[in-house]
Amino acid sequence: MKSKVLEWFGVVTAIMYSMMVALNIGVEFTGFLLLLVSAFSIGYWAYLGRHKGILFLQFFYATAGIIGMVRWY
Repeated sequence: MKSKVLEWFGVVTAIMYSMMVALNIGVEFTGFLLLLVSAFSIGYWAYLGRHKGILFLQFFYATAGIIGMVRWY
């Protein structure tokens, strides 16, 4: 159950991030924060499920979220 919650929470926050950035409505910082939250959620889910490729990908997404927040702040 915990695994499914992590997975779907990460998916929903990633969708929200992508829509916020794509709509260009001035909430990019919040969007990048959601990307970071999503990366941690899906990353932990991937770690628990031993999905090494997805876990590696989340390191990139977390880095992109941090860079985005720094640049928009």
